Amino acid sequence: MSSNAKERMLRRAARDILPGMTVNLGIGLPTQVLKYVPEDSPVCLHSENGISGVGPKTLPGEENRNLIDAGGDYVSVRPGGAFFDSAVSFALVRSGRLDFSLLGAFEVAANGDLANWTIPGRFTPGAGGAIELAQRARMVAVITTHTDKKGRPKILETCQLPLTAPRCVDRIYTDMAVCEIRNGELYLREIAETTTVAEVVNSTGAAMILPDGAVPTF
Repeated sequence: MSSNAKERMLRRAARDILPGMTVNLGIGLPTQVLKYVPEDSPVCLHSENGISGVGPKTLPGEENRNLIDAGGDYVSVRPGGAFFDSAVSFALVRSGRLDFSLLGAFEVAANGDLANWTIPGRFTPGAGGAIELAQRARMVAVITTHTDKKGRPKILETCQLPLTAPRCVDRIYTDMAVCEIRNGELYLREIAETTTVAEVVNSTGAAMILPDGAVPTF
């Protein structure tokens, strides 16, 4: 994935983080979306290790060794931020108080099944908070490359890897497209300005419902 394609994808995902939302950004690509959320936007970012009001990553030399997010990055805290233990943090998640959860993925199925925590035969530290986030956030989205390093689709009819949660994904952002999942069906909503509908369809391992008329670009 080129740097331009990556930035375009991150910017597009950031557009759906709206003022007033409480949001959790997963480890990896999702946390990079924060760079494209306006600093003055009234958004509350939650980290499952016990922070609300997460701010941007700190610059080298300005790190506080006691202040890290769930992915181990040194972060800042916005005015009005709060700290709490894991029990309170996951009570916020389980009670459905997160408006938006953005996660990474190894695979996503056309019906919204998500596989993002392990590849058999490879080391993994565990599922972490993804299982809770995927099931309890009011809206769950995935940000990922459209294909893996070998060019194989990551959006499939059925996930082949162990599931994180079933039928949980509402939206998918990739370097090629924005897709939505409604009532167990996959819809193409937008395509990257550098690609075509045919290329997206050929790079997707599941049936996709196309919009009538021209497809918007991002």
